[in-house]
Amino acid sequence: MTLSDLFNENSILKRYYFKTLVVIGFFWTLFDYSRFLALSLIEEAEDYPFADTSQGVFILMFIIGLIAYSTLAYLLIFPLKTRLRKYPLWINFLLKTLILCLGTAVYAIINFYIVYIFIYGQSPITASSSLFHFVFQSSWLLSYVTSRLLLYIITLFALEINEKYSPGVFTDIFVGKYVSPKEEKRIIFFIDLKDSTPIAEKLGHKKYFFFIRDFIHHISLALLEYDGLIYQYVGDEIVVSWLSTKSNKHKSLQCLIRARRIIQKESDYYRREYGIVPEYRIGAHMGLVTVGEIGIVKKDLTMSGDAMNTAARIRTQSGELNQKIVGSADFVTSIGLKDWQMESLGFIDLKGKKEALELFALKI
Repeated sequence: MTLSDLFNENSILKRYYFKTLVVIGFFWTLFDYSRFLALSLIEEAEDYPFADTSQGVFILMFIIGLIAYSTLAYLLIFPLKTRLRKYPLWINFLLKTLILCLGTAVYAIINFYIVYIFIYGQSPITASSSLFHFVFQSSWLLSYVTSRLLLYIITLFALEINEKYSPGVFTDIFVGKYVSPKEEKRIIFFIDLKDSTPIAEKLGHKKYFFFIRDFIHHISLALLEYDGLIYQYVGDEIVVSWLSTKSNKHKSLQCLIRARRIIQKESDYYRREYGIVPEYRIGAHMGLVTVGEIGIVKKDLTMSGDAMNTAARIRTQSGELNQKIVGSADFVTSIGLKDWQMESLGFIDLKGKKEALELFALKI
């Protein structure tokens, strides 16, 4: 991945994974460094190489470790993720674990030579003799790799679980943020593919599946870039929300613009693959929702409340009013749209609502 790659449309996902790479690489390095400190200060130093407390070794170990573990994290997040995606999960896990362990062994040996040659001043032949001793006459290398095996397994499980949920949801569940339901003011979008039934009839169910998958992928890029919490995918519909903060109000608006640009940019791809460029409708609202954990054998976060129902009804009205993006008065006034960016559609009766709501067509 080059620096120029970071700024094209497809790099949105790469930038997200790059952040994950940084976190994993730094976390693995801290674990490696803490293990090194434990060996240096607590255990029998003669059973391990360079187990001393000299400042030069400490600094070098941290720098080399950061480079090595960031490289392993890159390997895990990018090439291995792509190339092993087609395999069953257990094979995927096994291969990734074996490759990471092999990479760790190679790193340990390279690290050994660097320290013994450049810090201890040994010749390559003497360093190789010392390496032979520590590999075959002590448990150093085996202990080094196995001590990181559990760390890799935990990391792999955490990555898989995090992908099951929207970014940040697993963390909220893990720390118990919503064990007790909380009332929050949120911006809510219901995004739905237009004319899904005739498109499905034209493409056939199998090709329609890939069409939906591509559509959701491209829309999700915009949501991911602007920190939208993807609540759920329901067929060809995406439900996303943001906490109602000043920065998130701006992000939600920018997300709408980005989604439109991404679909426009990918229009040639859709015409080539499917003969159709997807169009979609959005219902936007802002209001109070209750967020909490539900489920016993399958735990998840759920959002409920009148605001969710209202956003869904607004999305339905967008089709009846033949508008691409329709927002409630609460939404458009809160994000500060200009007059030229919106058009009042009047007060509309929504199913299940006692009073009519003023709706606006967004011209963005």
